[in-house]
Amino acid sequence: QVQLVESGGGLVQPGGSLRLSCVASGSIFRINGMSWYRQAPGKQRELVADITSTTNYVESVKGRFTITRDNAKNTVYLQMNSLKPEDTAVYYCNVRTYDPVFGTKEYWGQGTQVTVSS
Repeated sequence: QVQLVESGGGLVQPGGSLRLSCVASGSIFRINGMSWYRQAPGKQRELVADITSTTNYVESVKGRFTITRDNAKNTVYLQMNSLKPEDTAVYYCNVRTYDPVFGTKEYWGQGTQVTVSS
């Protein structure tokens, strides 16, 4: 079993920055990919950024958000700059793992609230 712990959310003014972190712990053989999703009130959850051997971003955050990972710490980060009110949402960490016995699995964090408001 793998546990994900997110941190770094909060209230920030438009134009400000936040850095989200997600640490994966437990029985981990290999992490294949790590992602950040978000869900705003009344909207579906959407993929914000993904990192495997490459990175991918939803169009609305390109140039403002940066996803990175520290493999030694099993941690993924999301640096969010030039935040806008429309970035307000609960942000969720997603991790895909591989284990030679149990195969591929997917795990979700508990979510961290990001609110962009003046």
